[in-house]
Amino acid sequence: MRALIADDDRGTTAILSKTLQRWNIDVTVAHDGTAAWDLLRAGGPSLAIVDWMMPGLDGPELCRRIRLDPSLGHMYVILLTGRDKRADLVAGLDAGADDYMVKPFDAEELRARVQVGIRVVTLQERLADRVAELQSALSRVKQLTGLLPICSYCKRIRSDQDYWEQVDSYVAQHSDAQFSHGICPQCYEAVRAQFAQ
Repeated sequence: MRALIADDDRGTTAILSKTLQRWNIDVTVAHDGTAAWDLLRAGGPSLAIVDWMMPGLDGPELCRRIRLDPSLGHMYVILLTGRDKRADLVAGLDAGADDYMVKPFDAEELRARVQVGIRVVTLQERLADRVAELQSALSRVKQLTGLLPICSYCKRIRSDQDYWEQVDSYVAQHSDAQFSHGICPQCYEAVRAQFAQ
């Protein structure tokens, strides 16, 4: 798991970095919101721990930008701040943070919250993989492709198993098309003339 720590307080980033690295998390640090945004857009981290007050972009604005960028939709964001008012918590979550912690933080509480973030990100990644697999399978299933070997006399199609099938059977097996049968006026006249003899 890769995480971004965005905080202008170098002491806080040092403590957070060492703490996360003990939990086998690869850490990248940014000391202002603009640098954090650039690092996030470059790709990599799935988890971000963001301070509220930073030069450049503040934490809530960074959260808003993350939520507006579809390529960062998987990002789990923890807003870590000294602001402890209920209104601040609501504003932070409304801006797009997934979680909110007040400084000074308790290491065990942070560990538990980071573990929640890892679980959520892992589930999102699995879901995205499954959706991609299903889309790929759907594009391969029920699709007519390539050359169809068709008899020039009876108009039957040779299947993959080397059987000759009626066109409607073959198309129904290889697509979502459904057939209703009727008789065109030209064939009707030909059949009527045949029976009239």
